Amino acid sequence: MTTHPETETDHTTSAESEPTSLSTAAARNLATTTKTPPQMQGISSRWLLKVLPWVETSGGTFRVNRRMTHTLGDGRVQFTNTGAAVSVIPTELREIPLLRGLTDEDALRQLADRCEQHEFSAGDTVTDAGGPVDALLLVAHGKIHRIGRGKYGDEAALGTLTDGDHAGDQALTPEPGEWEYGLRAGTRCIVLSLPRAAFQEVADRSPALRDHLHAFLSRAIPRQNRRGEADIALTSGHSGETVLPGVFADYEIGPREYELSVAQTVLRVHSRVADLYNDPMNQLEEQLRLTVEALRERQEHEMVNNREFGLLHNADLSQRIPTRSGPPTPDDLDELLSRRRKTEYLLAHPKAIAAIGREMSGRGLCPPETELHGTRVRTWRGVPLLPCNKIPVADGTTSVLAMRTGQQNQGVVGLHQTGIPDEYQPGLNVRFMGVDDKAVVSYLVSAYYSAAVLVPDALGVLEDVQV
Repeated sequence: MTTHPETETDHTTSAESEPTSLSTAAARNLATTTKTPPQMQGISSRWLLKVLPWVETSGGTFRVNRRMTHTLGDGRVQFTNTGAAVSVIPTELREIPLLRGLTDEDALRQLADRCEQHEFSAGDTVTDAGGPVDALLLVAHGKIHRIGRGKYGDEAALGTLTDGDHAGDQALTPEPGEWEYGLRAGTRCIVLSLPRAAFQEVADRSPALRDHLHAFLSRAIPRQNRRGEADIALTSGHSGETVLPGVFADYEIGPREYELSVAQTVLRVHSRVADLYNDPMNQLEEQLRLTVEALRERQEHEMVNNREFGLLHNADLSQRIPTRSGPPTPDDLDELLSRRRKTEYLLAHPKAIAAIGREMSGRGLCPPETELHGTRVRTWRGVPLLPCNKIPVADGTTSVLAMRTGQQNQGVVGLHQTGIPDEYQPGLNVRFMGVDDKAVVSYLVSAYYSAAVLVPDALGVLEDVQV
């Protein structure tokens, strides 16, 4: 009898392929799966919401009362361009102190038309200290360094002019005098100049401009402190029956009011899901948790970027400074800290924090860390440097925020109202909206918030930070 090896091989293979125990795929049908709650990549540290003191805002409105200030025309001028030709917007000339309040738009248009465009390369001299002030200079683009002389004749940096800044206002007055400092281009710059002769020509033709200049120059300017507030006259070191000055602290007539903003969404959950699939995790609670996280992320974004109350747009112009060379150096951070007392926090995009770290490493610096809310964070001069990914990065540049917080410190505060109907978290409520004809249950989720800067020096911004 002949044996066929093929047949024996097939029989052996068939026997080995039969399972001898229960498979894991089948066993899982009887097992309870170990699972996590739903995970979400969009959750960030949200340091701004953590460190801001929150003020109860009854009635949904927060009014910031301040002392009367007399600072005039300290804004920035805006420009427009057609190709390479740049021109100043006529009405923006009212940001110049001497032209603040001028109503003759035709005169403003004539002044704008007489502005001459100049371009400078990095290192070029724009003006020399001691030279006559013969033109008003408007910086349309770039950085210009103000250079003075120290006590022993060495150069001293006096600050930087950037887009929208101006210099040489005294060229529009009868006695312009001389430049007290020199101007040197730090980058490629576009500057518009309004010659003194051109200004005088327009003034000779415009009675409204002449009257405005006469009224401005003859007006008695009240004594002010270094913040622009009306000075409070005091007497000290006297003896005998000296006549004491009588004073009062005036207030702003129209103080700013902040209204609570809102972020809302409608959460929808099918009743069948809520009824049958709530073990071991409550479906509605998990849906609410993720929705609230998204609302809080949007809240922090608005508190940084909103044009009405966002911190980036509400920093006073005098508290905005550019970097000296582009990257965020320790010198830039020191300049930012020097603009206010008791800076408590620095906030920057993670890319900006990395750039700061590179600059410090390049200088051999290793600032200490500190613990804040249970987390180790970097510091500079003892001030925590906190990441905030809501600060935008555009064209490779971003900003760094420096702030003092709290009402007692006259700082930055967050605004909310607690105790609202159907409150789920402070300042956030969840309202049942009903069940539709598809058995879908709807909930309105709302978060109410805002932010306020109590005094201008509470918040500063380091701009044009290259990352």
